[in-house]
Amino acid sequence: MVAPIKVAEYQIHQFVQSKQQWIVQALAKIAAKSRQHKNLAPAIYGHGAEIPYQGVTHKLAVRSTKLKRIKIEFSQEFIAHVPDALMIKDHGAEIKEALIRWMKKESKIQVERLVKQHALKKQLFPQTIKIKTQKSRWGSCGINNDININWLLIIAPPEVMEYVVVHELCHIKVRNHSAHFWALVAEHLPDYQSRRLWLKKHGGSLMMGL
Repeated sequence: MVAPIKVAEYQIHQFVQSKQQWIVQALAKIAAKSRQHKNLAPAIYGHGAEIPYQGVTHKLAVRSTKLKRIKIEFSQEFIAHVPDALMIKDHGAEIKEALIRWMKKESKIQVERLVKQHALKKQLFPQTIKIKTQKSRWGSCGINNDININWLLIIAPPEVMEYVVVHELCHIKVRNHSAHFWALVAEHLPDYQSRRLWLKKHGGSLMMGL
C-alpha cells in the first residue's frame, strides 16, 4: 500500500477495507496460478538428474576429474566433471552453480547469434547485449538501445528465446506496444503470437529457475 505522507492512517485503513473483496479475489487468483506452475529443476543435482534445457530435459552424468573446479560439458546430456576433493562430500550445490554459469554463457552466445540474425533486416542494432538474472522480466531495451535478456530463457524452447530477442530489438524502433510495434515483430516472426502464448502459459515455471 503506497500513500502520500500527509494521508491519515485511518484513511489508509478505510481504503484497504473498501478494497477488501478485490484483494481477496486477487490473492486467490495468484494462489491458483502458482499451483499451476511446477519447478522444472531437479530436487537433487546428482548423477541421473534431469536438467531442463531448450524445452526438454537432459540427463546429468557426474564424473570425477583432476581439475580444481567443476567443468560442465553438453553433448546430448550434461556432464559435470567434479574434482576428486568434492566427490567425497555432497556436491549438489556446486554442480548447480556450475550449470548456471554454463547456461549464462550459452545464453550470451545464442542471444548474440539471434541478434545477428534479425538486426540487419530493419537496422535494429543494440548498443550492448547483456544477460541478466531477472525476477519478473524476460527482457528490456534501454533508452540507449541496450538490450537485456533473462538467461532463464535458455530453459525454454529456442523459439521462445528468439521471440523475446526480437521483441526487444523491435523496441529500438518502436518504444511502445502499439499495432505498429506488433506488425514489426510479425515481420520477423509471423508466428510470434504462439511463442508469446507459450511464455505466458509457462513463464511462471521458468521463473522458478534452476
